Amino acid sequence: MIPTLDDKLVVAISSRALFNFEEENRIFESGDAAGYMQLQLERLDHPAAHGIAFSLIRKLLAFNDAAQRVEVVILSRNDPVSGMRVFRSAKAAGIRLERGVFTQGRPPFGYLRPLRAHLFLSANAEDVREALAAGFPAARVLTESVLAGSNHPHEVRIAFDGDAVLFSDEAEQVFQAQGLQAFQDHERSKAAQPLPGGPFKPLLLALHRLQQAGDARMRIRTALVTARSAPAHERAIRTLMDWKIQVDEAMFLGGLAKGEFLREFEPDFFFDDQTRHVDHAALHVPAGHVAAGITNRA
Repeated sequence: MIPTLDDKLVVAISSRALFNFEEENRIFESGDAAGYMQLQLERLDHPAAHGIAFSLIRKLLAFNDAAQRVEVVILSRNDPVSGMRVFRSAKAAGIRLERGVFTQGRPPFGYLRPLRAHLFLSANAEDVREALAAGFPAARVLTESVLAGSNHPHEVRIAFDGDAVLFSDEAEQVFQAQGLQAFQDHERSKAAQPLPGGPFKPLLLALHRLQQAGDARMRIRTALVTARSAPAHERAIRTLMDWKIQVDEAMFLGGLAKGEFLREFEPDFFFDDQTRHVDHAALHVPAGHVAAGITNRA
């Protein structure tokens, strides 16, 4: 029987998002591809340090103790030689990776389609933009983020912004064009009308299915962390109700900086479309930029 990924939550991740290859990447970025490959070969038996998304991946893979419900695939611009170090580093870290695609400098996002990925994490901004344009949830991992904490070993904790992430940027467009009062009036008048889904709705649905499948040892805890405030909060809540999804926590911060609130929630990862929110969050938690919506249009 041919293996299939159809019944699994599929995460595609670049090597720099999973492991700390920043020193090696500086050589690659200098234009010395051969030197980069040689360094990776020399360090083949030296496991790389954990990267920003490592905690998220390790915890998701823990759902596979009872059944194979999660698939993590390395999707990288690395060369196959460097790929050997990625797999060896994963084995040394105790996480099971079986599949990988290494494109040796070429954009890898096209392989998201046959993978049917629910999430793509990469440190390459252009690859993330292309993935989002192709309809896949994707985020640029801020490699300068702090690593996730260790206080919740049996919970996958994920925090999402609302507009342009879980939801479409319909309301954000009103805010950008007409200001706060028009935004609040717009959302109050449409409170009973669900928002269209944003780029990360498929991931939230996949996480919901994984949680519903049940696992005695692992669970998922989600949070909506948004700059919305009353009265615009109601439409966001009603939208999730319409999707038949409950988030565990919801924070309507009315424009307050999100970092300190996220530090209290302690997510394994946080997704936001606005760079100022992501940059501040990265001081406290692992964070990724979702280059979607009106705030990211050139």
